[in-house]
Amino acid sequence: MYDLHTHTIYSDGELLPAELIRRAAVIGYQTLGITDHADRSNTTSLIRTLEPMRETARSFGVRLLIGVELTHVPPAEIPFLAGLAKDAGADIVIVHGETTTEPVAPGTNAAACACADVDVLAHPGLISVAEARLARENQVALEITARGGHNRTNGHVASMARVEECLLAVNSDSHAPSDLMGMAERVQVARGAGLTETESALVLSGKALPFLSKKPIISLK
Repeated sequence: MYDLHTHTIYSDGELLPAELIRRAAVIGYQTLGITDHADRSNTTSLIRTLEPMRETARSFGVRLLIGVELTHVPPAEIPFLAGLAKDAGADIVIVHGETTTEPVAPGTNAAACACADVDVLAHPGLISVAEARLARENQVALEITARGGHNRTNGHVASMARVEECLLAVNSDSHAPSDLMGMAERVQVARGAGLTETESALVLSGKALPFLSKKPIISLK
């Protein structure tokens, strides 16, 4: 199992990185992304802070992906900040998408989907066909989220991904211990978004995601 979108006390999460990693390991995760909220003030410092945790994760049998979630930044800053994060050593860059429950700046989805340094567009809300097409072209995965409120548009996101053959990722957007999901819950989130059993198996395996597998990209079709 993988979860690419989690938060610690270094933004608005409840857990230290070590406890988050340990809890994920016990549930059965092989890959965990720690992606605390970031902007110009903390992008590089977050990555530097988490670097020593790679050894802790290895001790628990977890592959740690160090990253950030660029959150409520002006769309024009996304390419710069995503590049800054990658240059600082980030394994994964997530952008906080245009969820229907928060005042995310219009144009955020488009800027993220057009950026080669962005890996995942989190909870993209009512993403457009044009934005989904950009995501496919730049191998930006669209998120199917378990997060309350943000998950209202999961069905729309899955539909757009199917039409445009986009990559998908199922994530918890975990802030608290109870947010981490077991496999049964992950399947429920995927199927609840409207994915077929076959599509869900592919998405939940992570085999289509370029930063999790060196195998060729596999679309939903």
